Amino acid sequence: MTAFIFRRALLSIPTLIFISFISFVIIQLPPGDFVTAYAAQLRQSGEYLSAAQEAMLREQFGLNDPMLVQYWRWITNIVFRGDFGFSLEWNAPVSTLIWDRLGLTLAISSLSLVFTWLIAIPVGVYSATRQYSFFDHLFTIFGFLGKGTPDFLLALVLMWIGFAYLHIDVGGLFSPQYQNAPWSLDKVINLLTHLWIPLVVLATGGAAGLIRVMRANMLDELGKPYVETAYAQGLSERQVVWNYPVRVALNPFISTVGWSLPALFSGDVITAVVLNLPTTGPLLLKALQTQDMYLAGSFILILSVFTVIGTLVSDILLAWFDPRIRYA
Repeated sequence: MTAFIFRRALLSIPTLIFISFISFVIIQLPPGDFVTAYAAQLRQSGEYLSAAQEAMLREQFGLNDPMLVQYWRWITNIVFRGDFGFSLEWNAPVSTLIWDRLGLTLAISSLSLVFTWLIAIPVGVYSATRQYSFFDHLFTIFGFLGKGTPDFLLALVLMWIGFAYLHIDVGGLFSPQYQNAPWSLDKVINLLTHLWIPLVVLATGGAAGLIRVMRANMLDELGKPYVETAYAQGLSERQVVWNYPVRVALNPFISTVGWSLPALFSGDVITAVVLNLPTTGPLLLKALQTQDMYLAGSFILILSVFTVIGTLVSDILLAWFDPRIRYA
């Protein structure tokens, strides 16, 4: 296992270098650059940039340099200085923009992931052990509705319910008076009154799909000989189900950790835009729309790092949970 982890860690270095280069190239593939997008925004508001002004901005931001020169300057600053560059759109350091929003993003994404698993695992196990019961059919209906309802539509419905019937502020994570206020007990309480909508929206779609996965995996395991042997030895249903087939049925959950880590960083972009959440998702979307290459490239690089780390963690946890899996 130690040799496997060491080998995978070494292989991740060239993988990340390759991903960072491809990401930087892809961001610059659309026609134009940041100055082009910026000039188009100004024209929509009735202001105009002359050709000389556009040329001056490109020279100022280093956009006239060859792509390889821009990439090398960006990646070396990250590796040796921890400097992710300067956001042309926000006129601020990229690291400041990301870290300012990262705390709330991780909090919302982590809580939604925990709620998803807390709902999906017990419900999936119950549906499998009580196949075709009333509650199994009920959970099946919930699963289809949850998967078929877009997150942004559910967010709009919950916002309308909260505003029309619960008479609370909707959109964002804070009421206007707490937006820029220092942290206090009142601000935390205000955050909790707004937090339930994004948690329900993000957990519903994920739980609906994982319930079906857990149920299907459990049904595959419950009919195998080792389960019958455990029952024959006099073990209770709870001991048999939770000590043996559940451990094997959890493999798909563990294998998706590689996707869960980058999702914790980025959050659900569309849901965050609809709910006006101050998370990293809308920031990434804005960076891609304006071709803010350093901000967008930094996002993609961090997401790639999280994906590589998550995949390695998934492999290790799979070997730990399932004794049939070994890395020689």
